[in-house]
Amino acid sequence: MPSWRKALKRTTGRPLGGSIEDFVVITGFSGAGKSQAMACFEDAGYFCVDNLPPEMILSLADLFQHEGSKVERAAVVSDVRGGEFFEGLLKVLGELEERGTDYRLLFLDASEHELVNRYKETRRRHPLASGGEVGGGIHLERQLLEPLRERADVRIDTTDMSANRLRKVVADKMLTPETEGKLAITFLTYGFKHGTPREADLSFDVRFLPNPHYEPDLRELTGRDRAVVDYVNNSDGVGEFYDKLEPLLDYLLPAYIREGKSHLTIGIGCTGGRHRSVVVAERLAQVYGDREDLHVDVVHRDVDKPPRRP
Repeated sequence: MPSWRKALKRTTGRPLGGSIEDFVVITGFSGAGKSQAMACFEDAGYFCVDNLPPEMILSLADLFQHEGSKVERAAVVSDVRGGEFFEGLLKVLGELEERGTDYRLLFLDASEHELVNRYKETRRRHPLASGGEVGGGIHLERQLLEPLRERADVRIDTTDMSANRLRKVVADKMLTPETEGKLAITFLTYGFKHGTPREADLSFDVRFLPNPHYEPDLRELTGRDRAVVDYVNNSDGVGEFYDKLEPLLDYLLPAYIREGKSHLTIGIGCTGGRHRSVVVAERLAQVYGDREDLHVDVVHRDVDKPPRRP
């Protein structure tokens, strides 16, 4: 048994002292937009789990409620990809209620015609389709889902919705004023020699700064080590760079929020993605991390890749 399942299995009974404030279960038709809905919650700072078998929902909810859990808001997707486990979702929801565990059930629906078209466009196989016949899979899925549809706190028909429109509707119906409208920013560091990230909305090249790679005492270190941080931050031109970059971001971020942008990936690149980009990204995360209208994360894509020898 994997270690994470052992940890969940040990969480029996209803624990005390948990910090969970909102627990959302997302379900509905395959192809109705559950991934987009989950992305909306993730951008709002929720802890998210996709394709969770119903049998694990109780244990996960218990784990969130234990003392020491730092998860305040969580959203899980459970659907027919769970196979035979999915039929137990109704029972699990009943057990959550018996335990006094508050949750909200979001159900995503769509017309059969639209679901068939979406499967044709993506060329994916419906999880319940026999012999590749999508219509039959949707019909069977509708029978399984009807009791959950009737039980849902919020039902959203996504038939005529774009992905952006769906995320806006989910935010309007499901998110509190405190979470709705937060712009989720990811500062993504990378090395140009490993390729530029396609997911970056903005990208800044910091290869104009002196490269710690050419300092023998710093080459094996990374931008998370104090010696490298001091080297980069004491470099000629770095202060002027921050003086120009931060006002630019101060101008751009509210504009993205006004336009309804929910997530922004800002790439910071250097040669290897281990030194300069890491220092700059950590500095920016510290500057913007305390803002109440932002949810800030840092991802160092290439920091653990071995340095190239000169």
